[in-house]
Amino acid sequence: MARSRKSGRFQKNSRRTRRKQKLNLVDTGVSLIVANAVTEGLAGSNLWEFASGRSNGRYRAGADGSTRLTLPGLITGETFSSSSSVQSVSDAIKYNFKKHGMQMIGTVILTPVLAKMGKKVLSKPVLRPMNKLLKTTGLDVKV
Repeated sequence: MARSRKSGRFQKNSRRTRRKQKLNLVDTGVSLIVANAVTEGLAGSNLWEFASGRSNGRYRAGADGSTRLTLPGLITGETFSSSSSVQSVSDAIKYNFKKHGMQMIGTVILTPVLAKMGKKVLSKPVLRPMNKLLKTTGLDVKV
């Protein structure tokens, strides 16, 4: 509470409106890299292939005979062909984790740490001027 200048009485402060938070491009990039590493480590396909079911430009949700899991393949049940080396989703996840697990864990741990260090090191010479330029464009984005 603040004291009024005229009457000397206490009165409630007016509420300040919060600014709309801007989209942080670095944090968005880190999130995408971590999500891609997790889908690569567990599903055997990158984030786009997992979400769309496309592999090498063709829609092959579960029909390629590999241990690659896709979201459309999991939804429709077309996960594995009869000639596939694994026959269940848990076997495919185990196989993919054995193949890509250490890389996935390293990426999930190191990417946010390196991004935070990079933001601190580059904040004054690169990021602040870039945020000023982005502010003049009118986009609700920051780096």
